[in-house]
Amino acid sequence: MFNIDTPERQAMFLAQVAHESAGFERLEENMNYGPGRLLAVFPKYFTPEEAGEFAHDGPRIAERVYGGRLGNGPEGAGDGWRYRGRGFIQLTGRGNYRKAGRALVLPLEDDPDLAASPREAAMIAGWYWEENDCNTLADAGNFEGVTRRINGGLNGYDSRKAWLDAFRSMA
Repeated sequence: MFNIDTPERQAMFLAQVAHESAGFERLEENMNYGPGRLLAVFPKYFTPEEAGEFAHDGPRIAERVYGGRLGNGPEGAGDGWRYRGRGFIQLTGRGNYRKAGRALVLPLEDDPDLAASPREAAMIAGWYWEENDCNTLADAGNFEGVTRRINGGLNGYDSRKAWLDAFRSMA
């Protein structure tokens, strides 16, 4: 449906969504981070003192990390928490929910929890993959590039690579 139609595209797609969804077990970012993990995952958003204050407070963490970004209102407006990562691809940010909703004719901006429903999560993941031209990167064998398009960086790269190796071995 989203032109994920070769063994290499399929392996790379599945590796990314397997990592993002914790092996297809998690369809919603829980944001329940302790101080050390906050500093490791989001070092530019928290000082060591703030990490202790924000620890295990998902809504506050999401507001700090996602507020004022990705089409969200400023920190404290509620958008960071409301439009946190959901689905197999962990769609994040009001702007991405709006764009995916329009493309897939789903009310994602009004009902962001819909993105955590398995059918919709699969559709969003495929749309996001195609929208971000990941097929071209997969065809070139550029798994690092695919990871950057999905994640914005290389977070969890070793896990993603392990998933890729597992899915390639199934082909």
